[in-house]
Amino acid sequence: MSPDAGRREERWQITVDESAPFLDVADPAFSVRSAHVRQAREATWYARTSYGLAVLRHDQAARLIRHPSLRHGSRLWPAHHGVTSGPFADWWASWVLNNEGEAHQRLRRLLNPAFSRRIIDRLRPRFEALTGELADAFAPNGSCEFVSEFAAPYAARVIAILLGIPEGDWATIAAHSATVGLAMGVRIREHLPEIEALYGYADALIADRRRKPREDFMTCLACPPAGEEHLADAELRDSLVLLIFGGFDTTRNQLGLAMQAFMDHPSQWRLLGERPELGPAAVEEVMRVSPTTTWVTREAIADFTFDGLDIPAGTTIHLFCESAGTDPRVGVADFDITAADRPSHFGFGGGIHYCLGHLVARADMCAALTVLARRLRDPHAASTPTWLPDSGNTGPIRLPIAFTPAPRDGAS
Repeated sequence: MSPDAGRREERWQITVDESAPFLDVADPAFSVRSAHVRQAREATWYARTSYGLAVLRHDQAARLIRHPSLRHGSRLWPAHHGVTSGPFADWWASWVLNNEGEAHQRLRRLLNPAFSRRIIDRLRPRFEALTGELADAFAPNGSCEFVSEFAAPYAARVIAILLGIPEGDWATIAAHSATVGLAMGVRIREHLPEIEALYGYADALIADRRRKPREDFMTCLACPPAGEEHLADAELRDSLVLLIFGGFDTTRNQLGLAMQAFMDHPSQWRLLGERPELGPAAVEEVMRVSPTTTWVTREAIADFTFDGLDIPAGTTIHLFCESAGTDPRVGVADFDITAADRPSHFGFGGGIHYCLGHLVARADMCAALTVLARRLRDPHAASTPTWLPDSGNTGPIRLPIAFTPAPRDGAS
């Protein structure tokens, strides 16, 4: 721990009520869905942790995620591991997530056109066709390993479709995404050569699209109209590397979590198969009760008082997405894709850092779930799944399922 971190911890101990519940989020066995977290949520709206404050209730999370005295909390991650210069440090600092104020607004303004509803809506039929194509390979068998046979290839091919590269390269995209994922781990320094090798891949994508522009997402980013403000080449490359990781990893995990949620609530799966118009609501409900992003991190940039708690500058604040989304004080407690009073969720973040790619994520997950609900009847566990830790970004590593195959058109 750095001296500054120690001073922050000392201030933390002075300002936080020691009678508040403590959650050991550093314990590998810690789960955001545990009875311990539920008990803490009943006791008060926050808990102490080894890494700062955990916010457990929906009302406080909804207000803090937009609080002007908080900034995104990941900007110092490389520095905490001794990486303060070089391509990786520059890339991390360039993220739209890790910028604030005018710098953040500029990046969002220049990236937003590529994520327009017009561009994403054109891709929906392709996402549905891709789901059917992948299902054709395993549906007749009545079983599959859901992550490797559907969620991973689907998520990677969605990125390929978005970037306009051959879908057959999906395994390369998946491998690159895993490499970028190393940036989120505690062994950053030893993985720097692998991480930084991705820049050449992104540069080649940009150069190819500038040679052969089209009416698509990549062209919108790489070939802006002449005379208009545009991203610098390094900014464009860095944004693409982030997109490849964020789009693949979160979609793969969230689809696995969705399948598990529906297997736990089989009547809801049958309902989705009968009423595909509930697809958008199904996506929102899955992200409310079982988000892959288990907490959203913020950092206090000034001393402030919130709901009677004095929070000093430098305090790390984790907004527990699942705990807030399932808070019984607001809306629906159980999983219900027909609920009219569903509370908001925090799976896409919030405030000025609301996920740029939320339209893509909503479109590709909706397509996948609605098509699969028609094709796979009564899915259930075929054997014991294996899971990532239930903290940070979570999801299944292996999810073997069995089901009754249905005809492609969903007829009886």
